[in-house]
Amino acid sequence: MRAKWLFIIPLTIFSLATIALTKQDNLWIKAVKEEYGERASKRVNAWRELISELDNKTEKEQLVSINQFFNQLYFVDDIKLWGKKDYWATPLEFLGSNAGDCEDFTIAKYFSLLELGVSDKKLRLIYLKALELNQFHMVLAYYPTPSSVPLILDNIDKEIKPATERTDLLPIYSFNGQHLWLMKGKGNGQQAGKSSRLSLWNDLRARNKGLRLNHPIINYDE
Repeated sequence: MRAKWLFIIPLTIFSLATIALTKQDNLWIKAVKEEYGERASKRVNAWRELISELDNKTEKEQLVSINQFFNQLYFVDDIKLWGKKDYWATPLEFLGSNAGDCEDFTIAKYFSLLELGVSDKKLRLIYLKALELNQFHMVLAYYPTPSSVPLILDNIDKEIKPATERTDLLPIYSFNGQHLWLMKGKGNGQQAGKSSRLSLWNDLRARNKGLRLNHPIINYDE
């Protein structure tokens, strides 16, 4: 989706109370510092502290905090940031770059909520048409129950709202860690196989698992 706004993370979000980090946390912080620099490592540190703080919170509190946290990064088109028409960044690449497009916002929220214990069955990444902008877009949907109207986590409209209130969005397909659905009408969609059919999703998960970090062609920390 084409960029229309840029969002700057205020330094105050990095002044969370000091929390003991895990060995994995410190490995990620070190890797990002080496690849992207000190400021990028502070963003990852803030993310890891936030995950720790939210560990025993309700799912609603987790949704709100994770949505707010990532919605403060810059929105930048892939072609400008990565020199590619379409690139799905891992959460570490997104935080390291300090920028990304709608897929990157959605992916970072998805993996964060999974880590906090939200079931994959409750989450879907939805590819859709943003009608008012006349552009393709991606959001994260949270289903409290299988038959519930999902709540939408978005970087355009930053307030979490039920899907029934987002008449500006026209779903095309959705997926999670296991399944792929074709979205038609107002229902939850028709299952269309496994999400492994999506090559960008496979590439993203391989990089995420292998801690492979690519570097953007533009620096948003300057």
